[in-house]
Amino acid sequence: MSQEKQADTMLLTIVLKHDQSKNLEDIQSHMKKVDWWERFPVEGTRVVSWTVAMGLGQIVTLELPPALLPLVNVELERSAWGVFRTECYPTYDFVPVRERIRERVRNGGQ
Repeated sequence: MSQEKQADTMLLTIVLKHDQSKNLEDIQSHMKKVDWWERFPVEGTRVVSWTVAMGLGQIVTLELPPALLPLVNVELERSAWGVFRTECYPTYDFVPVRERIRERVRNGGQ
């Protein structure tokens, strides 16, 4: 992610933990009822990754302008609650930082 892009956007990792008291049919029914697939993620965000972790749930990383964070929050409250427990973490791309540290260490620094 370029420095300019970092200033305009942020990454948000959302952990959607399955409510294991519900089976897949219950979860899909709820998601259809609340129009999950059309409403999430909210317009103006970009899905960076969306993975399933067996036994845990789904892990979604979004790129978004910070101003959209309240809309993402409201949409999670509106449609994810009831089938998922949600955890949200502001995140960033560590790869460029790692590369700078690696180069610094190679040159004798810490």
